[in-house]
Amino acid sequence: MSDILTEPRVVATDAALALIREIQAEYPEILFHQSGGCCDGSSPMCYPAHDYIVGDRDVKLGEIGGVPVYISESQYAVWRHTQLIIDVVPGRGGMFSLDNGREKRFLTRSRLFGGGEVCPLPSR
Repeated sequence: MSDILTEPRVVATDAALALIREIQAEYPEILFHQSGGCCDGSSPMCYPAHDYIVGDRDVKLGEIGGVPVYISESQYAVWRHTQLIIDVVPGRGGMFSLDNGREKRFLTRSRLFGGGEVCPLPSR
C-alpha cells in the first residue's frame, strides 16, 4: 500500500457549500475566482458564470459543490504548494461578489501540502 495521498487543491466547508446552494437558488450557474488583492483583499469572489470571462492565463484549481474555482496564473505560482479551503464567516462579501448583502461572506483559508501528499495538476 502506498503512503502517497492525493489531495484536491481546493475544498469547501459545509458552511461554504450551504451558502453556494443558497446563491444557486438565485443564480444557478456560478463560478469562483480567487481574488489577488486590491479592493476586496484575497477573498474568493463568486460570480454568475455568464458575467465573468475566465482569462487565458487563469488556472482552474478544481470544483467545490460542482462550482469551478479559478485563480490567476501569477497567484497560482505563489500558492501552488497550498490547498485552499473556502469557508464562510459573518460579514459583507466583496462588492461584486454574489455573497454581498447576505451578512455572511466567503473566506479563503489555506494550508501547505505536507510530506507524502500529491496534488493533481490543475487544468486550464
